[in-house]
Amino acid sequence: MTASKAAVAAAPSGPAGSRPAAWPPDHPDIRHGRVGVLLVNLGTPDGHDTASMRRYLRQFLTDRRVIEWPRAVWYPILFGIVLNTRPRRSGEAYAAIWNKERDESPLRTFTRAQANKLAGALAAHDHVLVDWAMRYGRPSIESRLTALKEAGCDRILAFPLYPQYSATTTATVNDKVFEACTGMRWMPAIRTVPPYHDEPAYIEALAGSIERHLAGLDFEPEKVIASYHGIPAGYFAKGDPYHCHCQKTSRLLRERLGWGTDRLITTFQSRFGPEEWLQPYTDKTIERLAREGVTGIAVLNPGFVSDCLETLEEIAIQGAEIFHAAGGRHYAHIPCLNDSADGMRVIETVVRRELAGWI
Repeated sequence: MTASKAAVAAAPSGPAGSRPAAWPPDHPDIRHGRVGVLLVNLGTPDGHDTASMRRYLRQFLTDRRVIEWPRAVWYPILFGIVLNTRPRRSGEAYAAIWNKERDESPLRTFTRAQANKLAGALAAHDHVLVDWAMRYGRPSIESRLTALKEAGCDRILAFPLYPQYSATTTATVNDKVFEACTGMRWMPAIRTVPPYHDEPAYIEALAGSIERHLAGLDFEPEKVIASYHGIPAGYFAKGDPYHCHCQKTSRLLRERLGWGTDRLITTFQSRFGPEEWLQPYTDKTIERLAREGVTGIAVLNPGFVSDCLETLEEIAIQGAEIFHAAGGRHYAHIPCLNDSADGMRVIETVVRRELAGWI
């Protein structure tokens, strides 16, 4: 049991941990008066074996926020092709970055650590409990919301760990949070964290991370790529603000670093399927730069709070292979903020702001 979940399990009844004197003797014991914070990230399979990958991908790819195609069109493709071919390939990719010591994905490791460290940072508020969940996979949002509710949290802050808003990420977390509440007779008050793509603490943390990492390299990158997870271009055309949020993050980051648009480049990765996604594509940009004679680049992932498959395998491993194969010499991946001091400062800053009036 993690420190944050241990706190949930041990939470006493009532704000002071005692049974109110006004209650009649036969009144059911009801825990109340506490505030919960639930950190939620995208998700992770339980293992990199084919069965685990198929369960995870099925849950992820049947989300209507993620794939907006009509079910009559998408499901035959999903169940007839994708879930029969992709689990093995995805499992091999996960195996390359798996946390073998804990037998879990890095995303689970980092999200747990973030929740534990946030609980420590908020320890002075003994009525605040911190927990974590995954939108896809385990622990589920419903299970952890229920645990917080049963531990006496009648006010809960749900924190989708995505700096830039998209319906495919932030919205689907919020959907699941409120869906979980539909089964509760006594539903807690819910707040959700808005996007924080322009939060000064976030921009400063990213800039500091870049500066420290570049200072430790044995080469000077000619270009630095800020690679964000892509979404279909059609989603943007329908009003999803994600592209705008990513561009603003990059602009603020350039201003903080004192760089021009020719030094820090914005790209989009992880496209899936035949339709057009947000461009320019990260892999194509990496290849183009190498073929144009750029000898050294560094890549970071500002849209990812924690390192995961898309950063560690797709960017750190595949990105380097693409760059070197196209003639590039020096390649570096700048890690996500993860549970570093700077990364935790961002999470704590946002949480304290959104808990105003509750703590």
